[in-house]
Amino acid sequence: MFSRTRIRTAMLSLGAAAVVAGVAMAVPASASSAPEAKPVAKGPKPTVVLVHGAFADATGFSTVITKLTRDGYPVRTVSNPLRGLATDTAAAKDVLNDVKGPIVLVGHSYGGAVISNAAAGNPHVKALVYLAALAPDKGEAIFGPEDVPMPHPIPPLPLREEPTVAADGTAGTDLYLQEDKFRETFAADVDPATAAAMAVAQRPGNEILLTSKSAAAAWRTIPSWYLLTKEDHANSPDLQHFFAQRARAHTTEINSSHAVYVSHPDAVTRIIEQADRGTR
Repeated sequence: MFSRTRIRTAMLSLGAAAVVAGVAMAVPASASSAPEAKPVAKGPKPTVVLVHGAFADATGFSTVITKLTRDGYPVRTVSNPLRGLATDTAAAKDVLNDVKGPIVLVGHSYGGAVISNAAAGNPHVKALVYLAALAPDKGEAIFGPEDVPMPHPIPPLPLREEPTVAADGTAGTDLYLQEDKFRETFAADVDPATAAAMAVAQRPGNEILLTSKSAAAAWRTIPSWYLLTKEDHANSPDLQHFFAQRARAHTTEINSSHAVYVSHPDAVTRIIEQADRGTR
């Protein structure tokens, strides 16, 4: 069981080293490299399903949605309840079950843990895309193994706690990022007005997320892509590298805050389309 002190130090991640014996290294591509040519792919384009994480909602994907739609991709989003991994996985599966044809499933931050569970056993999910995301193995907590070294841990997240009472009378706690610390923690490269609106609109994660255990690891059988955010103050780049390397994901590194889908929608769109082309 994790200590309460450790749990309080991170909602999205704990920070970790990126070295795991016996795991193949993913080769990062520079975010500043020239855009690759888009080969013509045959057949209908897959539906892109987007899953947001904690302290956010699906509206943050609006520019990415516009770009994907322009490029001919059907797009769906999951309104992630953020009530616990089992509940959130079920919500994602409901959306996936309603999609006809192939799917590229995308998760940001905690949404990575959700897609790792929701895609398991679904033959229509052809690719997983992780955006600054968590990718736990089966049986792990959302932020991965407890004993991974942390040479570059992120500072404790500035959390605000709000007590909750469920319909059955069960008491709980919701966690928010403090609004005055939201931009520097979550969206440092997003313009101040947009970041301020994101802080007000953030959806909290219930504290149960921190002790939720993953029931599956779809990245073990489904090809994966990972967009690693090197200027992230909410999810340690070291931990991201660990997850990407362990999943043998096609990895791209970018100088971005945690809110990469807002600040770098072109890069997000590009890696999603790479995942489509790479699994044709």
